[in-house]
Amino acid sequence: MMENPSSKRTTAGAVEENILAILDSTEADDTHYANDDRTAFLDAVRVASLVPENGAPPTYKWFESIFAILRIGKSLELTMASFKLLNELDKHFPRVHLSAVDEMKSSSKLALIVQNEAWSPFAFCEREAANNPGGSVDSFGFQHLIENLADATAEPNFQASETKALGNMLLFQYLVNVLEGDFQPRNCVYAETANWVLLRESLLNMLLVSRKINYKNLMKDVIAIMCKLYQANAGFTDDLISSKKSMAQPAKIFDTSATIALLEIGNNTCIAIQKFLIMIMELDMSKKTADTRGSTTRVDGVRTPLLEIVLDELTYDEDILDSFLQVFSEPKWKLEIIVQYLWKYIGKAQVSLPFKHVEGTFISSEERSNSSLIEVSENIISAFKNLRTADKNMEILPLGKEALFVAATIMSAHSMHASGKNWMIL
Repeated sequence: MMENPSSKRTTAGAVEENILAILDSTEADDTHYANDDRTAFLDAVRVASLVPENGAPPTYKWFESIFAILRIGKSLELTMASFKLLNELDKHFPRVHLSAVDEMKSSSKLALIVQNEAWSPFAFCEREAANNPGGSVDSFGFQHLIENLADATAEPNFQASETKALGNMLLFQYLVNVLEGDFQPRNCVYAETANWVLLRESLLNMLLVSRKINYKNLMKDVIAIMCKLYQANAGFTDDLISSKKSMAQPAKIFDTSATIALLEIGNNTCIAIQKFLIMIMELDMSKKTADTRGSTTRVDGVRTPLLEIVLDELTYDEDILDSFLQVFSEPKWKLEIIVQYLWKYIGKAQVSLPFKHVEGTFISSEERSNSSLIEVSENIISAFKNLRTADKNMEILPLGKEALFVAATIMSAHSMHASGKNWMIL
């Protein structure tokens, strides 16, 4: 017996009304019962959209309500539940994805499928953002989120119990996941077709070219947040280890569960920031290629490449150099950053080290910087030795050879200096 389409629509409408009724009745409340109703709402959406094999995607209203719980929820449990549900829904109902095409009929092996009518947490149209201030995030809202995180992580006594800060971290992670889901498929097709329009229309590009944000400040804040979180997590880890070794802690009350929550959320936020930075550097690289092909226009604007901003921050803020190199782990871009750092700020064909010190003399900031460079050089050489040990047939790319050459030159100069020779290579 064939199901009546009108009957199916009526049933879907009734389900939607029932689900939203759970939330609407207590939308303004912040009580235990209201939070129970919100939990029931999230469970109902999951059952309606994810459990059935052919479940329908949530409506705009459902998505907006789930996103509102993530944005303004005061319960960490609810915030994490809405965060998890939104990510699952995005995987199940992607807004942008790739599809194989007939190679005989197309020069590209992949086709980009974009669901233009799908709900999005971003609203770059001024009218959309104005009509729904508590819903989707515009460019200004994104920068405001980053500023709040920067302020929170800059606090010397940043605590794991700050639910709002943890909620903002989860919100940032989700927004980065959305940016990645939109950008990566577009960049894959761009690599085959050189169609810059695909990347010009990406959420990431629209976010960065907006006049509502201060791009350089945004990038500096993001880098600072990642380094501060790494430092905070290292401190919390030490505290956690100490608490396990000692049964009594008279100096302070140690909230183990809150600390573990911050460790996990903070670590995942660092990973999200790294993904965010890598996407921007990949976008910069694709834009540079499009520029050489004459594919860009004045509409695309001019933006300082992120790599240059990163290098400047690592050079002029010595406090973040070590943290950044520790937490930023993506091999390709980490190597690129290190090589560019060495070549730009040491000077190609010019390496100098300080003269031998007499015990008790003052050590300048320049000398401390040289010490850091020696440590970086040792790590580079050690890393390549380990890679060669793991794979004797490994081929070193020209970029890697340059990095090894500079590192070896620095170490050779350091050895000469340690032997008592005052020298300079020009």
